[in-house]
Amino acid sequence: MIDHPDESYDSAAAFWAAARGSRRTPNDEPEYESLDRLPGNVALELQRTGSATAPRVHLDLETDDVDAEVARLESLGATVASRHDTWAVMDDPGGLVFCVVPVFTDQDDFDRHAVTWGAP
Repeated sequence: MIDHPDESYDSAAAFWAAARGSRRTPNDEPEYESLDRLPGNVALELQRTGSATAPRVHLDLETDDVDAEVARLESLGATVASRHDTWAVMDDPGGLVFCVVPVFTDQDDFDRHAVTWGAP
């Protein structure tokens, strides 16, 4: 995710699309747009954030069990910044923001690339 507040979103989104040589594709939710996928089928998304949010890049980690993945990442040193109905915003031990989200890509693609974690 490439995050920009409303004030700089349009110019930043245009920049990243041009820098990638990519198309901006609107999403179902108006605060998101997609750019063409990176090699390895990695999604690159643009996110319009609130005006109090600094521009940043953050990762979304997709999982089929958000609660279990949040617990696993907490055991590795991450902290929960906020919980939402279906996802969580977390900070890594150095303070980098990332999100744990439910599966939103094609299920077959998710299944093909998913990592299954064994019990600790």
